[in-house]
Amino acid sequence: METTRCIGFPAQLNAGCRVLVLGSMPGVASLQAAQYYAHPRNRFWPLMGVLCGIDATLAYPDRMHALNATGVGVWDVIGQCERRGSLDASIVRGSEIPNALGALIEGLPALCAIACNGGTAYRAFQRFIAPALVGRAQALPVWSLPSTSPANAAWPLPLLVQAWQQLFDAVRR
Repeated sequence: METTRCIGFPAQLNAGCRVLVLGSMPGVASLQAAQYYAHPRNRFWPLMGVLCGIDATLAYPDRMHALNATGVGVWDVIGQCERRGSLDASIVRGSEIPNALGALIEGLPALCAIACNGGTAYRAFQRFIAPALVGRAQALPVWSLPSTSPANAAWPLPLLVQAWQQLFDAVRR
């Protein structure tokens, strides 16, 4: 299978962002739709429906606006990479160009936690972003949470809710 140069999306958040959810790189369905978590079997939007009261059937701009209004922002650790297909495991190591997360994090005074949506996002954060963080940004908790991707079929929505609920409970304290 041929590799494709993937270019991610801009951050989707506002100044009141309290939880920053970071993926690795949007999958093919998301890139084609120009929407975060666009694959019909991805559980991100149903999960945010349970945890944040977002109506997962809203049009994408309305869902994103509602999510941001709850204090949740979305971006990716990797801004560009080479990949074969959609899976994180198909990202060509060494081709990754990380997003400027350090500057973004420092500019979010209300940020309480960073949530990595899956192990690949967490490992990429630790590899590319964490070593350069300073001050308050360095002290923020970084959660490695199970991926909402359909490739992570071992985690049905009820288990995802249990795992992710801990983060949202901690932020609401």
